[in-house]
This record gives sequence, C-alpha cells and structure tokens, in this order.
Amino acid sequence: MTSSMIRAIRGATTTEIDTPEAIHDAVQELLRAMLETNNIVIDSVVNVFFTSTSDLVSAFPATAARSVGFADVPLMCASEIAVPGSLPRCLRIMMVVSTERDRSEIRHVYLRQAVSLRDDLAK
Repeated sequence: MTSSMIRAIRGATTTEIDTPEAIHDAVQELLRAMLETNNIVIDSVVNVFFTSTSDLVSAFPATAARSVGFADVPLMCASEIAVPGSLPRCLRIMMVVSTERDRSEIRHVYLRQAVSLRDDLAK
C-alpha cells in the first residue's frame, strides 16, 4: 500500500507585457502544464504560492488561478527580490500537492523565457 506524501512542484514563466490578460494567460498556461505534467488533480493541491517580478503589477496571479478551478485552494502572492540582471516579467509558482509520487518523479515546469532559469529541469 502506497501512502500519499506532500511534495512541491516548481514552475516559472514570463510575459511579454504587463497587462492583466498577459498575466492571466501565462499563469493559467503554467498551472495547467504543471498539473498535466505531474498527473495531478486540483483536489490534490494543498496550496499555491505565486511570486512575480516587480515589473508585473497589473494583476494578481492568484486571480488567474481561481478562474481555472483553484477557487477553493489557498493561494498567496508575493514579490520577487529585485536582483539586478534577473529575468524580467517573470512569474513563479510553488504548488504543494498530496501525491504518491516519489520526489524524483516530480517534474518541474519552466515555460517561455523562464526555461533559461533552469534549463536542467525544463522539459
């Protein structure tokens, strides 16, 4: 018998511009990819933590998540540290899930320009 464990799945993506539509599209695309890549259903999601770079201020990433089924999941947004030379217009997600998968089976998802952050993990 396999028991469920708590695991964290990381993801990141970028937008070309700072508009609510661009942020919503990027967040929704990333969330769907994280769920699909790891064969996770929303009921298994414990919570989601979003960060965005300081050049993305037009919308909360959590708002985009609510519109794709995360309405009952605890969500929190925060700002990234403004490190000189860091990737602009970047959104990051840390999704905590209950799963039977081993840590080595978790697949982190990096999309768009964020692939450059962890090309060793991006698929």
